[in-house]
Amino acid sequence: MNPQNQAKLRRDIAAAGSAAIARNGYATTIDVLLGTGWVRPERVKEWRRGRVPYPEQVMVASLPKISAAMRAFRTWAESAGLRPSETVYVSWTRDRRRLRFSKSGNSNIERAYRTHWLPPKPDANSGGD
Repeated sequence: MNPQNQAKLRRDIAAAGSAAIARNGYATTIDVLLGTGWVRPERVKEWRRGRVPYPEQVMVASLPKISAAMRAFRTWAESAGLRPSETVYVSWTRDRRRLRFSKSGNSNIERAYRTHWLPPKPDANSGGD
């Protein structure tokens, strides 16, 4: 990815992450990929309903681009002082089975997708004066 495209991707990731925090109080990789337009909301719903095996299958970006976006998201979240919180994703089906995110099923990739990024905890020593 050329430097110009990387810079645009970082801007898009930051905008999508900031919008997700404003809307939800946290940001996820799925939020960011929705924000880039690389996956459509209806496709995410199909995955949550068990009709798509993993979101990577229905994304319009290549796996290297998705990996670059995930790295940019983590870098942005860490530089913004956000706190990682790993979350379990289960299907919206009766069996409530755990959802898979990636084709490979690699535990590091799955963990990166499952991580929600939360705003920093308020500092107990700053009494707000």
